[in-house]
Amino acid sequence: MIYPIVLFGDPVLKKKAKDIPQGEDVKELVQDMFDTMYSASGVGLAAPQIGKSIRLFVVDDNPMMEEGETGIKKAFINPEIIEEDGEDWAFEEGCLSIPGIRADVDRPEVVKIKYFDEDWNEHVEEFDDIHARVIQHEYDHIEGVLFTDYLTPFKKRLLKGKLANISKGKVDADYRVKVPSKK
Repeated sequence: MIYPIVLFGDPVLKKKAKDIPQGEDVKELVQDMFDTMYSASGVGLAAPQIGKSIRLFVVDDNPMMEEGETGIKKAFINPEIIEEDGEDWAFEEGCLSIPGIRADVDRPEVVKIKYFDEDWNEHVEEFDDIHARVIQHEYDHIEGVLFTDYLTPFKKRLLKGKLANISKGKVDADYRVKVPSKK
């Protein structure tokens, strides 16, 4: 099943997500999230982006790899970042929930993360470079943080109108989106 992507302005994107009860069958949801991510040409997707406030995200950064490099394709369930290390480096990020907006974000170059896979096997792994960045971006989603939260007040002011339009559904996205409901 391909879910619509929740747009900027929806409260689910700013909420800290809840752990998934250990052992719960999440295989179908993980597959649906990969399908949704691929249909939107993304390299990562967190459960809050499909309206589910649970600690789950999927990553497949293979489209970002240079020839001869191998990406990662994984589901991260109830992840916990143990350590971030290395120099902060800037890279232009975008987000399926904030279509049409990209900005440089500084992040540490290495991340060590503990998580479960879709079979509930526990892993502790270290990722670097672009892999670390994609994981950190998706991890932020389950913490209720968006990449726009890292921008300077000046840059946020410049984007204010565009972000307001996105929250009203005035977007040019080539995938299904869900407009935040009016309170």
